[in-house]
Amino acid sequence: MRDCIPPVERLVITLRYLATGQSLASLHFAFLIGKSTASMVVRETCLAIWDVLHPAVMAQPQKEDWLQIADIFFQSCNFPNCVGAIDGKHIRVKKPIRSGSQFFNYKKYFSFVLFAVCDANYCFRYIDVGSYGSSSDSAVLGHSAFGQMLNNNELDLPGNTTLPGTTYPSMPFVFVGDEAFALGEHLMRPYSSRGLSIARRVFNYRLTRARRVVECAFGILANKWRFLHSPIHLKLETAISAVKAACVLHNFVRVRDGFNFEDSLSHSLESPNPSGVRGTIMCPI
Repeated sequence: MRDCIPPVERLVITLRYLATGQSLASLHFAFLIGKSTASMVVRETCLAIWDVLHPAVMAQPQKEDWLQIADIFFQSCNFPNCVGAIDGKHIRVKKPIRSGSQFFNYKKYFSFVLFAVCDANYCFRYIDVGSYGSSSDSAVLGHSAFGQMLNNNELDLPGNTTLPGTTYPSMPFVFVGDEAFALGEHLMRPYSSRGLSIARRVFNYRLTRARRVVECAFGILANKWRFLHSPIHLKLETAISAVKAACVLHNFVRVRDGFNFEDSLSHSLESPNPSGVRGTIMCPI
């Protein structure tokens, strides 16, 4: 019998695939292993990464955690009582066998949905991976475990509290999403864009500032783990495991690399320096 592939090499092969999106043929030539072996290694290692890292970096938040998330949202996005931003991302895949049009989305390609709940530090707090690409974000939320817990008030959210600068009424803590989601007690969406008053325009702007963090998190995820930039040529179950592994690795890297940066929305422009302005130079005669 040949020697088995050591765990370190299995991890290197999987991280190479997730970080670069190389084909199985490229892994076959780079590591001198068979294509089927590379596929098996990626599948098994992604499952192991999810099992080990999920309880450590994506555990379900408790009441104190929700309060801390809300404080950061208010400081960075100026939106009070917000405990998360939700959205869905289409993950492009090759057409699954005998799937018909279930995975064919409105963007005219085959995909499954990555539904995520994100905090203000661009870390995922909850993900649901594998819904049909033809499903809407609202339907994915309704059928997910997170949606069921949200409807049944099982997320251990803090009690209602007043908004900053007010004494009445008490308002619930909410998640923010786009127009694709239905309005609920703990779910806020923007007003329709038709005939908005000034107050509603300001509200939509504030809500969008809070909601944008999940869009940014998807961008950071795809740029860090570049196999998401192209169609995933793996079996559907393996592709779902790879996306789940990339999400927990995203949190793992964010926590250890840090996420301090200069936010463009909170940046205050300095007064221009008059000495740097170009103009006509008067030369002595």
